[in-house]
Amino acid sequence: MQEAQSTQSHEHEHRSDTVILPAPTPWPMVLALGLALLITGMVTHWVISLLGLILTLRAIVGWFFDIFPHELHVAVPVQTGVMKISSTRTTREQLPIAAEHRQILPVETFSVVSGIKGGIVGGIAMIIPAALFGLIKYHSIWYAVNLLAAGGFVSWASASTAFLCQFHLEGLLAATGIHAFTSVLIGLLYGAMLPMFPRKPILTAGFVAPLLWTGILYSALGIISPVLNARINWLWFVISQIAFGLVCGFIVNLQVKVRTPQFRSLPFAVRAGIHSDVPLTKDEDL
Repeated sequence: MQEAQSTQSHEHEHRSDTVILPAPTPWPMVLALGLALLITGMVTHWVISLLGLILTLRAIVGWFFDIFPHELHVAVPVQTGVMKISSTRTTREQLPIAAEHRQILPVETFSVVSGIKGGIVGGIAMIIPAALFGLIKYHSIWYAVNLLAAGGFVSWASASTAFLCQFHLEGLLAATGIHAFTSVLIGLLYGAMLPMFPRKPILTAGFVAPLLWTGILYSALGIISPVLNARINWLWFVISQIAFGLVCGFIVNLQVKVRTPQFRSLPFAVRAGIHSDVPLTKDEDL
């Protein structure tokens, strides 16, 4: 009995000086790196995918044994003390705030369907300058299609220009899937972004966003798809992006906006469309 009491007293003393936390483990980060390399190797080289597979399997095994059969814990020492918080400032200065200062989220925005419509129509418009580029330089409308599909086919990395100018059904299907998915995704981004720029939406959608997207893609395309990076014509790519942005932004702006939860937080007079010079009281606000 005395031995059991002494054991409980020892455990209580141990818990008062330390806190039990899960042991740190690097395997989640190794797993994320392995999955990233595994996917990157699909458009670069199989050796990178093999390295990613090895890291993924090793991370899964290591993470498994960190949790089973018992989760690993560490005892972290705790030191109690009084922390005095002081500041050299004597006053606190606040920025002026307007009556309707909550402008992070717009009062009205576009629906998901609006972004999908804009992405589909913008994607169709983007095909026109891409086809013109192929006709003018290579006398074939299939060059841009096969070049886009080559980003997903490792076997097409060393394909000749004559091969890319020919019609290939698998290339058409792959390019259609990649182009449709990307167009709809960017259309949804436009639907969420344009209400935040209500003054000049065409400028934002048609020029600013495509140039920013092109700059990001220019710096990363060598890693994502070396085939596209070696053959792409950036001037025509920018023209295609601008065509997509102008058409997508125009279609999205034609759609009817839906009200966000911020609209319900506005005063009743604003929500009802009543304009008055008399300031609202608390009773009127309710």
